Amino acid sequence: MIAAELVLDARCATGESPVWRGAEQSLYWTDIPRGVLHRWQAGRRRQTRWQAPQMLACMAAWGDRPGCWVAGLEDGLYRLSHALESDAVLQACRLAPVQHAMPDMRFNDGRCDRQGRFLAGTTLKHMAAAQAVGKVYRFGAQEHADGRCTDLELGPLIVPNGMAFSPDGRVMYLSDSHPQVQAIWAFDYDTDSGVPSRRRLFVDMKPLPGRPDGAAMDSSGCYWICGNDAGLVHRFTPQGRLDCSLSVPVKKPAMCAFGGPDLDVLYVTSIRTDDMDLSEQPLAGGVFALRPGVSGMAEPEFRPEIAEEKV
Repeated sequence: MIAAELVLDARCATGESPVWRGAEQSLYWTDIPRGVLHRWQAGRRRQTRWQAPQMLACMAAWGDRPGCWVAGLEDGLYRLSHALESDAVLQACRLAPVQHAMPDMRFNDGRCDRQGRFLAGTTLKHMAAAQAVGKVYRFGAQEHADGRCTDLELGPLIVPNGMAFSPDGRVMYLSDSHPQVQAIWAFDYDTDSGVPSRRRLFVDMKPLPGRPDGAAMDSSGCYWICGNDAGLVHRFTPQGRLDCSLSVPVKKPAMCAFGGPDLDVLYVTSIRTDDMDLSEQPLAGGVFALRPGVSGMAEPEFRPEIAEEKV
């Protein structure tokens, strides 16, 4: 049995978007509704936090620049930057605004493809509304130059989530977490244009424990996804077969990411709500580490490939 180790009792309302930065040997993640960027320095066992101006949903490292990120907030995509050694307010520059389909929307899950384009989905802030108004946007070199996002027209989506890319970058995975959907899809992905196509069902999660939430890819091409509400992290083969399920001591794991010096530690963030019964899960909102016996892949960095003065 693989036991989950508590990394930090972070008590995040919605811990999401974990990213391991190998050069720092540090794990970063967000607390969406509080708009906080967290860092855990593994060697020093030190936590640092920075405050964003809005809800902070997803992010990717901006090239190899320390303290710099591309991120999805509420009203668009931003460049965020921060000092490395102090708790402070994030410096935020909006790169591309988004015209949402309805009020009270925000970005949700997102990450870079293997070529360094940032892809991210949007959702209503209140899942109970069950409105299929979510979209998935691409932000690459051309979009960066033009100050816009490209709608990939992958709807209808209620809560787009679980984005990941195969090791060769030619398959894109995407889920919808909403209880009415609970599906994971695979797409052919054109690595030259950044356009997904040939959408097909990869896994129907309704018969399985947990709703599909955030995901990660291992070096064998297997897809790991958090089973929200079930306290599990599932591993699926490239053929969509459930290979194994690992437990964490909370009901709502939110997203996972590989890290550690050898990328063989699976970090898992989680959710802690005000109305949650904590008697059986006092560590809800914490960050956990699993050692599943496989290695992951380094997260691609955002690479706009244009002159910095155009930002």
